[in-house]
Amino acid sequence: MNLSADAAPSGEHAAASSGTHRPAISLQSVRKVFPARSGDFVALHGIDLDVRSNEFFTLLGPSGCGKTTLLRMIAGFEEPTAGRITLDGEDVTGLPPHQRHVNTVFQNYALFPHMTIGQNIAFGLRMRGVRPDRIRARVTEMLELVQLPDLADRAPDQLSGGQQQRIALARALANEPSVLLLDEPLSALDFKLRRGMRLELKRLQRETGITFVFVTHDQQEALEMSDRVAVMSAGRVQQIGSPDAIYEHPRNRFVADFIGETNFLPIEQAIRDGDHVRCRLRDGNHLRVAGDNWSGEGDDPVLAVRPEATIVVPAGEVDEQACTIAGVVVERVYQGTSVAYHVRIGDGDSLIARPSIRDEKALDFAVGESVGVHVSPETARILSA
Repeated sequence: MNLSADAAPSGEHAAASSGTHRPAISLQSVRKVFPARSGDFVALHGIDLDVRSNEFFTLLGPSGCGKTTLLRMIAGFEEPTAGRITLDGEDVTGLPPHQRHVNTVFQNYALFPHMTIGQNIAFGLRMRGVRPDRIRARVTEMLELVQLPDLADRAPDQLSGGQQQRIALARALANEPSVLLLDEPLSALDFKLRRGMRLELKRLQRETGITFVFVTHDQQEALEMSDRVAVMSAGRVQQIGSPDAIYEHPRNRFVADFIGETNFLPIEQAIRDGDHVRCRLRDGNHLRVAGDNWSGEGDDPVLAVRPEATIVVPAGEVDEQACTIAGVVVERVYQGTSVAYHVRIGDGDSLIARPSIRDEKALDFAVGESVGVHVSPETARILSA
């Protein structure tokens, strides 16, 4: 439901849009090339993706991967070199930003310093000709939504960074956009405020039912807040999925390396054995691991092992339900809820094992001690570049 000059403020956006399976955003073969003296720079290589209505969708990747460029094209601030963008089924590829039913929250908040907080929130509504009584009601509603009901008469410079961020969100939500775009909006906040605002953003998305598209390079933000995540690298989408699917079933080495911490152990030989694969590591260890994600193709395969998905045991101890990698502890780091063991498993290779110290099976090992590292065959993944 949209606010018009005679329409009352409403929180019915979620109900109005929940009856359709049409994606809120669809990008089809979207490509972006920036001309340069040294040669054209391809920022995006034929992106295809759909963002579902009412979901919290995150574009995640390192600096320069193309995630902000992609967001700016959805907003209308950049035009694609090729491809098509639709919002709620409407082709908006050539439309300017003000003709798209989206709002954007930027990293620097962009509040008007000469206006009060209430005037900032009301600005977009006034531009649309909404009646003054409706504007006042909507401003009050937005301030309640972001839990800052008494700040309407304050100036932006009288607010903390976290409060300014909430007001920027309130202003963006006041017009009830179909999609809210957020370009690294938490990066200017300190760690404690960032943690609090993650919960706040997820609450706002859930309560309003508006589709959120969030850009970040922070993997923890993406894992904590998102319904789905698109991991990007070098202008390409590497994988799209739920946070747990991407973390537990990365498609390639880049995704596994960027999301969380991962050991990569070079594989000398891999042979299919039913639903599993028998691997010989470079250091001579032999393992039998799940092979559901391995096609037998790809260059330089490695075994990806999450440090927390390990158990460290005395040397020679065998677990029929686990793979065992033999090695020597070269460093022990206490980390509160876990102990990180750096284990040398060959002349040049090593891995980090981080079993929880709360685990009843956890034992303590000293530097120089020979150990075995148990790895569940179902959690280890064979990956290529």
